[in-house]
Amino acid sequence: MGWLGRGAAALVMVPLVAGCASVTPGTAPDAGTARKGQPSPSGYPSGQVPEDCEADMHPPKRQMRGAWIATVRNIDWPSDTGLDTEQQKQELRDQFDRAQELNLNTVFFHVRPTADALYESDKEPWARYLTGEQGGDPGYDPLSFALEEAHKRGLELHAWFNPYRVGWKEPDLEGLVEDHPVREHPDWLVEYDDQGFFDPGNPDVQQWVSDVVIDVVQRYDVDGVHFDDYFYPYPVEGEEFDDDASWNEYGDGFDTRDEWRRDNVTTLIADVHERINETKPWVRFGVSPFGIWRNEDSDPNGSETSGLQSYDALYADTRGWIRAEIIDYVVPQLYWPQGFEAADYARLVPWWSDTVSGTDVDLYIGQAAYRVGDEGWKGEDALSAQLDFNTEHQEVAGDVYFSMTDLSNAASAAIERTAADHYPAPALPPVAADADTVPQPVRRLDARSVGERVELEWDAVDRARFYAVYRVPAGSTDPCEALAGRHPLAVTGAQQRTFTDSSPPDGPVRYYVTVVDAYRSQGPPGPAAPVNGR
Repeated sequence: MGWLGRGAAALVMVPLVAGCASVTPGTAPDAGTARKGQPSPSGYPSGQVPEDCEADMHPPKRQMRGAWIATVRNIDWPSDTGLDTEQQKQELRDQFDRAQELNLNTVFFHVRPTADALYESDKEPWARYLTGEQGGDPGYDPLSFALEEAHKRGLELHAWFNPYRVGWKEPDLEGLVEDHPVREHPDWLVEYDDQGFFDPGNPDVQQWVSDVVIDVVQRYDVDGVHFDDYFYPYPVEGEEFDDDASWNEYGDGFDTRDEWRRDNVTTLIADVHERINETKPWVRFGVSPFGIWRNEDSDPNGSETSGLQSYDALYADTRGWIRAEIIDYVVPQLYWPQGFEAADYARLVPWWSDTVSGTDVDLYIGQAAYRVGDEGWKGEDALSAQLDFNTEHQEVAGDVYFSMTDLSNAASAAIERTAADHYPAPALPPVAADADTVPQPVRRLDARSVGERVELEWDAVDRARFYAVYRVPAGSTDPCEALAGRHPLAVTGAQQRTFTDSSPPDGPVRYYVTVVDAYRSQGPPGPAAPVNGR
């Protein structure tokens, strides 16, 4: 995501992007929760408050606010292969702290950049980006550590996989460990330009990639699974992707190789989505495709653009996936400014909004934080202006930034302006599809003034994944007011049952704490904890 095209970001014809909670892994989080409509001990009908009070909130109560953490070629983490374990861990803590500081709520953590693993796996080797050598044991499990630290801060973590890329000829293909799957199955590998890829047309490859993803879903408490824009490789002039063997063996029934290739990718997407839903239905599956599906001069359903078409070049039929609802969310990488003729942000956002309209697929926009400072991206409002435009389209349910290190470096001022303009308070992540459970309320919440601060403490609630802490003016009697998007103070991890309000107002207020479960369903507020001022 971004690493191939950072030096040529204005070119539309090149890729612009690269691409411990309380719920026991493998355990359905609905045990001990109320079904919507059932009365709860708080006096509110379960689900009524969180469901009926979410419309027209400003700022939104729920919104995707994410950042990609790329590990391929050490773009974001770890910063170098020579770091020891504690240095790696501290870098990741610092990045999560930065996300929390900006009121983001989700990180997309790159766990499989090049047919390898940033987690303990008996299928694929440790990624070389950890130690400098593929298969080198880092001495801990980075994904397990990342999940613990993210959830502790109230952040979701989506495990980001590249499905087909094996790596660059130098050093990846030359340094493959002996038990790498493409050494054991050389017919799976297709070399193209300076890289190697799994052959998407080989059914054994499709099964392997799906199995790798489901292995992580089964063993780790991830909140989502994420694929980027790399399916078949981006075209290189004078190069041919040599999949003759698989086309000749498996292409019967298709009129063209292009149709067959698109079907190969769609089959994988549908299989991964189905298997995730069968394994852990609260885990969301999404894709961040190249920002143009097709141009309108190629297809009347296409956008008013004139750039590379992912449908034709990468064989990614993202519009078809949305219409079939075989993904839960889509994050088109709209890495162009408003007014850019070949791919105008102001034309693409409406196109994607129209595409998801009427479906159960959420739309988030991929934002080019790495381009801040370039022509068309100057000024502190470079990112905020894009989000200003998004507010005109109700289908846009959030944004994801590429990439995390840019939010502390070149794009630091721009993202802080964006946070001030659009993220004045924490927001809950979007709810999982078909969620029909609502957690029980917090039954005891204590608040006490200690000098210039207020300290809160509450009892644990079974199956909580996060807690949301609210501060409401004492005079309000509207139950919806308790959960308004402007009132959250924090979203905390399930293991944290205390919070300090370091800047309470002078007048009387009430505090509430609600429970958010693995489906992102929010329980009704329990008894309030009043404080009469400092």
